[in-house]
Amino acid sequence: MKSGILALSLVLALGQTARADFGSCKQQVKAQAAAAGVSQATLARALDGLEPNDAVSFLGVQPEFTTPIWDYIAGLVDDERVRDGQARFSQYRQAALAAQHRYGVDAAAIVAVWGVESDFGKSFGGRPIIQSLTTLACTPNRRSDYFRGELIAALKILDHGDVKLEEFNGSWAGAFGNTQFMPSTFLRLAVDLDGDGKRDVINSVPDALGSTANFLHHAGWVDGLRWGFEVRLPGNYSGPSGRSGKKPASFWAAQGVTHIDGSPLSESGAYGLLLPSGPHGPAFLVSRNFDAFYSYNAAESYALAIGILADRLKGGGGVVTPWPTDDPGIPRVERREVQSLLSQRGYDIGGKIDGVMGTKTREAIADYQQRVGMKRDGRASKKLLAALRAGK
Repeated sequence: MKSGILALSLVLALGQTARADFGSCKQQVKAQAAAAGVSQATLARALDGLEPNDAVSFLGVQPEFTTPIWDYIAGLVDDERVRDGQARFSQYRQAALAAQHRYGVDAAAIVAVWGVESDFGKSFGGRPIIQSLTTLACTPNRRSDYFRGELIAALKILDHGDVKLEEFNGSWAGAFGNTQFMPSTFLRLAVDLDGDGKRDVINSVPDALGSTANFLHHAGWVDGLRWGFEVRLPGNYSGPSGRSGKKPASFWAAQGVTHIDGSPLSESGAYGLLLPSGPHGPAFLVSRNFDAFYSYNAAESYALAIGILADRLKGGGGVVTPWPTDDPGIPRVERREVQSLLSQRGYDIGGKIDGVMGTKTREAIADYQQRVGMKRDGRASKKLLAALRAGK
């Protein structure tokens, strides 16, 4: 009994220490932000009484780094997103073309970033930005200094009046708005494209598109240069690869590389050979405009998704070469079907049927896979869906 009381006392003491440390950190943040020009009224409104949330538990969990490339692309560049994107492109064509004219960035590429980042404004993320960034800044982790800088930037945004506190919601890591800007990026690169005197990437799609174009422009976008294109490799290719090893198209032609339809390369500019799933999967020649996508989120799969979506928004086709797997990924409409079939079997998928493969859905998939003798990996795939449809 005594040991149980001691254990409980230790837990309570640790909890009190954590709260005290959090409170002390908030005071330090207030001092830093005040020194940077943020008003005491804004600091009190944003930080007084604020408690931590669970944002820190998401550190290191990013699908573009942990998901097989064929799953990642299948979920982000499906027919549904293309249809939605073409409709939104048409709706905001004037703003997209204005951003293209001002910054020299392809309008379809700008809209594609919007689609990948927030599904064209449908999914901003619902976490309070100030609370999440304060949690990340004031909880010991290897990036706490980075998040403290983002928190102070967010407080500056509030203080300036660009965003209302009650609307300042987004991802667990602090990204917000239609194209998910981090606060420091907003301060540097957000623009007022609609001319109303405010930089508003939450409620103004034109401002979000213009700000995204400005970001890509500063990231080195070259007007008129393709981001890249799919190519065909000669059999048993063993030459150089990697997006950073850029060479003229003539160099790649000499290696036996052609367009995916077999026609010879004739492009100007320099390209690197991207092999996202190795030499036996799809291959792409990518330019510095691909690198501009990469600078938005440092993952090649992310940059590739934007490029492919941009092409499809303009009527182009998708990836031609099959991915090197016997169990491809599935689009969102089929992911929703997976969730529905699991729910019918009594599984808890953790919320609504939305095609988002969250923790509960992945746990349900893994349990079902084990029960029917499949590999237990939690993937929503063609084989999984076939098994569910067959009533196993």
